[in-house]
Amino acid sequence: MTAQVQTIRSPGDRGVWAWITTVDHKRIGLLYAVSAAAFFFIGGLEALLVRTQLLGPNLEVLSAEAYNQLFTMHGLTMVFLVVMPIAAAFTNYFLPILIGARDVAFPRLNAFSYWLFIFSGLLIYSSFFLGGAPDGAWVGYAPLSTQLTEVVRMDFWTIGLSTLGISSIAASANFIATAFTMRAPGMTMLRMPVFAWMSLVVAFLLIFSLPSVAIGLFQLFLDRNFGALFYAADAGGDPLLWQHLFWIFGHPEVYVLVLPAMGIVSEVLPTFARKPLFGYPFVVFSGAAIGFIGFGVWSHHMFTSGMGPIAEAGFGVATMIIAVPTGVKIFNWIGTIWGGKIKFNTPMLFSLAFVAMFVIGGLSGVTHAVVPSDTQQHDTYYVVAHFHYVLFGGAVFGYVSGVYYWFPKWTGRKLNETLGKIHFWLALIGFNLTFGPMHVLGLNGMPRRTYRYPEGLGWANWNAVATIGAYTILVAFLVFAWNIVRTHYLNKGERVGNDPWDGRTLEWTIPSPPPVHNFDETPIVHSLDDFWHQKYAENEEGRAVRMPAVTGAADDQGDIGRADHGTPEGIHMPSPSYYPALASLGIAITGGGLVYLPWGFAAIGVGVVVMLWGLFGWSLEPVTKEH
Repeated sequence: MTAQVQTIRSPGDRGVWAWITTVDHKRIGLLYAVSAAAFFFIGGLEALLVRTQLLGPNLEVLSAEAYNQLFTMHGLTMVFLVVMPIAAAFTNYFLPILIGARDVAFPRLNAFSYWLFIFSGLLIYSSFFLGGAPDGAWVGYAPLSTQLTEVVRMDFWTIGLSTLGISSIAASANFIATAFTMRAPGMTMLRMPVFAWMSLVVAFLLIFSLPSVAIGLFQLFLDRNFGALFYAADAGGDPLLWQHLFWIFGHPEVYVLVLPAMGIVSEVLPTFARKPLFGYPFVVFSGAAIGFIGFGVWSHHMFTSGMGPIAEAGFGVATMIIAVPTGVKIFNWIGTIWGGKIKFNTPMLFSLAFVAMFVIGGLSGVTHAVVPSDTQQHDTYYVVAHFHYVLFGGAVFGYVSGVYYWFPKWTGRKLNETLGKIHFWLALIGFNLTFGPMHVLGLNGMPRRTYRYPEGLGWANWNAVATIGAYTILVAFLVFAWNIVRTHYLNKGERVGNDPWDGRTLEWTIPSPPPVHNFDETPIVHSLDDFWHQKYAENEEGRAVRMPAVTGAADDQGDIGRADHGTPEGIHMPSPSYYPALASLGIAITGGGLVYLPWGFAAIGVGVVVMLWGLFGWSLEPVTKEH
């Protein structure tokens, strides 16, 4: 059968059904972004309730039971439902464009990964209305997570994380295939933008790390529902087995969360420093080295578990070694901005804050490589401070930088700079007020996961400061939300052309927002930062001088709204499909049935039927449809 060209409208098409059936990588990226923002609000509310409970000694804002559920759901939400999907949002939207492709390798698989993510998140959050939310911490340590098997809270956690893992593996395989097979002519691996490289490394990390935690989750489910004894020490099982299975996934997971933000920073800094990225190959290979070494440091989370001095020494040394490629990146970023003509726009401010906060988080992390020091700090608020400096001051600040940087490409409008800088300073001050004092609290012995504390221990004042900081972060992100609403939905943002920042990479060569097919003609790449070299040449003094007008240049308003045009003749784009969403819904229904065994067998049957309906329909429908 000869495939026909379909005239597909752009993301400007309206209607819920158009979003449900979309297979356009840009729309799926936007779906990920909006979903992650919603979960960020929910997870932030959970954190505020936790901080309010800890505002002073002996408070009764929350019961112990509610506190356990909220801090568990806060950690789970921020890691699996916020930071991972916002990384997926940027990767979905920009990976194909950055490498000169019109779409990802498997558009329907891409849609499937999104819908399974959102249904898995809804399944986990339905627990609040169906017996209580998971309450065994986001790490789910056995035997705590295998107790009270008649209560289904941790079953929601087990099944929800399992289906989220399927979503991540599907997306990762898609991104790997896209990066390896769909690069534009001339786009060699060492001409790919750093963000594309970091996305590729992350995809491999997920492919290789998720199977271990999938095995652990399967065993945990069997322990809870069928009386298996994998983690029952009194019956010959080994609770430490869960920790090993979890952390051999969990520590590479840290870099899954951070490496895409490092890629964003590596795109933002050169643009606003008006210089090429210093040491591009070193930045790329240090990112790959971080991913590789990340598989060899997991047991520094287990130094208090009694592994013995040899294992502790080995993992301590590995933890120190992984700081080396991280330091390489930091010095390359400093080299990039050194001597540059820096423009302190909001994206640049958040990227600079990323570097500074990540250095603090990295230095506190290196202290955990010292076994006696880690033994003292383990399960105290010092650890909470450390990973928030890495994952909030690091990852979240990096992704916010990416939002400000690429928002003009998404919408054709810039976010307001004044509001952006207010957001930046409130977020930076609030963040340090919240998590800086936790270093002191931890060193003074305040334990994690304790819902209240007595007077007279010297913790009250620092906890009050941390809670004030948390509410300052809330105000900062309300300003951010208003900036987005004002700019995009109230149409008050400055309209811009293709290249408002005078960028270096291929996304700035196409209209804002991009058309559904991305490129009218497949670009041919001749060098790293090819678009920059099209715009500038060196004069006799070695200074960059502007070339004659180039399509998409900063002073060219371009084809704003061009994305509303149809696909040109001869370009084949995949047709919309509701089958990926249907298959994902079937998996989620099946997961819900597994939570309520044995009464859930009926739901399992319905879920399997819906899943097979989606999968068979997906496999049999034509790739394109006649317009």
